[in-house]
Amino acid sequence: MIKVIAVVGPTAVGKSDLAVDLAERLEESTGRRGEVINADSMQLYRGMDIGTAKLSEAERRGVPHHLLDVWEVHEPADVASYQSMARERVEDCADRDVVPVLVGGSGLYVRAVLDHMEFPGTDPRVRAALEAELADVGPGLLHARLAEADPEAARTILPGNGRRIVRALEVIELTGKPFTANLPDHTSFYPCLQLGLTAPRPELDERIDLRVERMWDQGLLEEVRRLDKQGLREGRTAAKALGYAQALAQLDGEISALEAKESTAQATRRFARRQESWFRRDPRVHWLPYDSPTLRERAMALVEAALTGRNEEPGEALVDVATMVPFQQGRDQDT
Repeated sequence: MIKVIAVVGPTAVGKSDLAVDLAERLEESTGRRGEVINADSMQLYRGMDIGTAKLSEAERRGVPHHLLDVWEVHEPADVASYQSMARERVEDCADRDVVPVLVGGSGLYVRAVLDHMEFPGTDPRVRAALEAELADVGPGLLHARLAEADPEAARTILPGNGRRIVRALEVIELTGKPFTANLPDHTSFYPCLQLGLTAPRPELDERIDLRVERMWDQGLLEEVRRLDKQGLREGRTAAKALGYAQALAQLDGEISALEAKESTAQATRRFARRQESWFRRDPRVHWLPYDSPTLRERAMALVEAALTGRNEEPGEALVDVATMVPFQQGRDQDT
């Protein structure tokens, strides 16, 4: 019998709505309530609502949602801390005979909950030295060094992504092994049913374009202006989020509103392709068309079969080595 249901897939495909539908239907069909656990790394940030398409209270329809609005915008993302918090919620649900529905498109965050994963430690002195070098020479030279030490990691991490290059080099220096050698085998930590939503690329691109327009119409600039006063620019993660980075540039007068929206849509389309590629590599995901008139019925049929022990045996998952972030002691974990 499964312990967790996960709803995954690219952005703008309807994951959040399906998760709420499943949570509601679970009680109707099985007598067990469902509760949603967020696995979208940007929805963990307090106040980042419009740009992340965070469901409103009304859209949650009374279904409890966990791990929304956890971090302040100036804090860096921390997947190891998230793993601890999410698994606490899974266990709490189990203790109450509630079925947790994990939902989100952040691949590593989903894997951190569902699979056996441990994260290499960190050393502030090593990290500081690498960050100083990054500031001095830029990411290109550091990426070349990473390519010599760990070609596989260098292929995964973009040459311009200084933060992830620094992390990979830090792990190599601390462990004496390639960054990829520190990855676990990723066998399942929880018995789980994974449902993936998919859309034809032209339709997904159109949905993304509409979402971006809606973000600006709903007041993204005002949201970013408010978050800027709360330290958004200080955040290594939140300030680079899709839509937020472009909105900051618009507020600074660097680009026009049209350019900000076009840049956001283009970057989001690229991101959605990476998301789908990531989840497609996991043979455990049951894929369903997002616009099927029987989507909810098909999803519930899979859920009911899994809850009675009739689901297929899970396969192995891959891990996005480019986004591993170490656990940092002392983080506020209040929700």
